[in-house]
Amino acid sequence: MTEATPDRIRRVVVAGGGTAGWVAATTLAKHLSPMIEVMLVESDEIGTVGVGESTIPTVRTFHSFIGIDEDAFVRATNASFKLGIGFEDWDRPGDRYFHSFGSVGRSVFVADFQHFWLEARHRGFGRPYGDYSLELRAAAENRFSADPELGLAYAYHLDATAYARFLRGIAEADGVKRVEGRIAEVSQYPESGDIRALVLASGERVEGDFFIDCTGFRALLIEQTLKAGFDDWSHWLATDSAFAVQTESAGEAVPYTRAIAHDAGWRWQIPLQHRVGNGFVFCSQDMDNDTARETLLAALDSEPLFEPRLLRFTAGMRRRAWHRNCLALGLAGGFIEPLESTSIHLVMIAITRFIQSFPFTRDYQALADRFNARSEAEWTHVRDFVILHYALNHRDGPFWQRMAQMTLPDTLAARLELFREQAMAHQDQDEIFRIDSWCQVMMGQGLMPDGWHLLPSQLPDANLRQALDGLDAGIKARLPKLPTLAQFLARYADPVPAAAVR
Repeated sequence: MTEATPDRIRRVVVAGGGTAGWVAATTLAKHLSPMIEVMLVESDEIGTVGVGESTIPTVRTFHSFIGIDEDAFVRATNASFKLGIGFEDWDRPGDRYFHSFGSVGRSVFVADFQHFWLEARHRGFGRPYGDYSLELRAAAENRFSADPELGLAYAYHLDATAYARFLRGIAEADGVKRVEGRIAEVSQYPESGDIRALVLASGERVEGDFFIDCTGFRALLIEQTLKAGFDDWSHWLATDSAFAVQTESAGEAVPYTRAIAHDAGWRWQIPLQHRVGNGFVFCSQDMDNDTARETLLAALDSEPLFEPRLLRFTAGMRRRAWHRNCLALGLAGGFIEPLESTSIHLVMIAITRFIQSFPFTRDYQALADRFNARSEAEWTHVRDFVILHYALNHRDGPFWQRMAQMTLPDTLAARLELFREQAMAHQDQDEIFRIDSWCQVMMGQGLMPDGWHLLPSQLPDANLRQALDGLDAGIKARLPKLPTLAQFLARYADPVPAAAVR
């Protein structure tokens, strides 16, 4: 008699470590133990990609979800704090704008803040749009505080390797079993095609009822074994290569990520407490490896800590993130370049949603279909937001001109036309980027609306000025209450032990 996949799912095997693997294992153990047993298989021989060192504010909500103490996390990962992303040279060389995490201005029920700002601009007064963001003004003065009463929206810069190690400690304390070894074969049930076990190079078999694929670009389970399919987005997101390297800190850390455009892509700077993460993203059609490496090294502010590592990738997503008894997370599920720091978020929201829809029995096709539909919507929203940075540019050169002339996804083209016509922006379900984010990037990239809501036009100059001046005054009053980032980080120089979990 042929053995069939068990009806009850009790054993979950995470294939691969790194950030994705240990986020998954930690979350599953924290919320579903003792209903399930969690094992994680990883090989000490296989390194991690190492570009996921920047996050967005949703990471704080997720940390609360799994009970992580912020001070313990910051100490363990040498993390610093982030108020947004500074974009340099993206629309044209010399241009700069800031995508901040907080709210910009103040909206009313009938009309969002950008309509009031555009009316004031039309009348010839008011500060730049982003100046009505506390986060932007704090970042400009290199100030930061995590005090909730001061109201900053923030995320983290972190050491990805240390983060995985930190999560591993929590996961193992919660009962996750780690199995060291390289996966040599994926065993399937002959009738259903579901995954039965991971066979290691040592010959050991790790059997499970459900599997989480965190094997990176190899996608060993979801694609090499189950053939879930892949939607290629490289015709919209043409960069396909990156060099990554760490350097010594050359000065005080700043509370934001830098994204600096160059002839064939962009480069990043991610300052941590103890070092800086640097990367150089480029399109191999427009720049060869040697030129990219030399350009990166010439742009570094201090000595590299190792030889730059070259990464190759294709932008896109798995057609079915959840296929049969397997869920793909992280790079196994797809890749959208790290321009807006969404990689870790996409792992965290996926594992959270999976726990909410956990398949305790084999009757889960409707759950998988719903999960995949929501995952596709979320990835598409992120894709469109990243494409936006490339599509709206006025730079010279073959790469940038191709990007400006590309045929956009219908979903993004509709958004841009809506904003161009009437300054309308929106945040859909399962979308992480707020109206403020869309407005900051669209206008930062040079798209100024032709029209806007008429409500602000009914305000006399004095009233509109008073409203904007009041917002400005409120920010000015709060800024002196914020210490510099260096002053705030000084508290973590004291090696006082802190509990990892509340």
